[in-house]
Amino acid sequence: MTATVIDGKAFSAKVRVDVAGDVALLVDKHGIKPGLAVVLVGEDPASQVYVRNKGRQTLECGMNSFEHKMLETATQEEVLAKVNELNADPAVNGILVQLPLPKQIDEAAVINAISADKDVDGFHVVNTGLLAVGGKGMVPCTPLGCIMMLRDQLGSLSGLKAIVVGRSNIVGKPMAQLLLAESCTVTIAHSRTKDLPGEVRAADIVVAAVGRPEMVKGSWIKEGATVIDVGINRIDAPERGAGKTRLVGDVEYAPAAERAAAITPVPGGVGPMTIACLLANTVTATCYQNGIDPKNI
Repeated sequence: MTATVIDGKAFSAKVRVDVAGDVALLVDKHGIKPGLAVVLVGEDPASQVYVRNKGRQTLECGMNSFEHKMLETATQEEVLAKVNELNADPAVNGILVQLPLPKQIDEAAVINAISADKDVDGFHVVNTGLLAVGGKGMVPCTPLGCIMMLRDQLGSLSGLKAIVVGRSNIVGKPMAQLLLAESCTVTIAHSRTKDLPGEVRAADIVVAAVGRPEMVKGSWIKEGATVIDVGINRIDAPERGAGKTRLVGDVEYAPAAERAAAITPVPGGVGPMTIACLLANTVTATCYQNGIDPKNI
């Protein structure tokens, strides 16, 4: 068996087209132009690139983009003041504080200072609670992108056995909640799980989000399973020359692709969906704030 490659770049492009269409409707029918504000603290190169891409794609979808850059030495009080300023700004419908933050700043305090209805990252304790009880709130972007790709690939997920390898608040836990909402039978596993290979072999859906290069071996994958690899790990690649590196996921890709029915590559799989879902969340937040049904703009 050779797996179908789930093309995250192509899928995310379709999502952005849908977002642009919804933005146009909000502007034309309701006179509302969504606005996304991103706060970047410090000079982390990867974060700078990510924020720049977010800003560009926000504008391409017809929304307003507001970037707020703060010094690496910014205090927690200064960052919280900026968040409160954006909470009060009616032109801002979504707020994202780029992580990680410098060590002098309490990330949880900053995340929970964002108004829950403007929390387009879906990390606020109110939104994580709503997700846990099946309420209407903002869903974290990466798990949302994963569930969208699974629905597109498989249709109904009802009754399927799913395993999430990883238990982070950002991906693992919300991913499990989303799979439960789809009526999957869900196992949450991690690096200390006894007989992890056996647990993975029983799963129709494998979501790997543990942050360890190629930890999930191809031989663990059930024949015909669907594999979503959230991991992005940079490892040495001496075959490319001295000092060279390459990106790999949390799944041993080549042997897994021989057994799976479908699999996401790294890079080019889950990654592109994260920004696309951030844009979709901004539209959803705008609708909620204005009493509009996001499914019937």
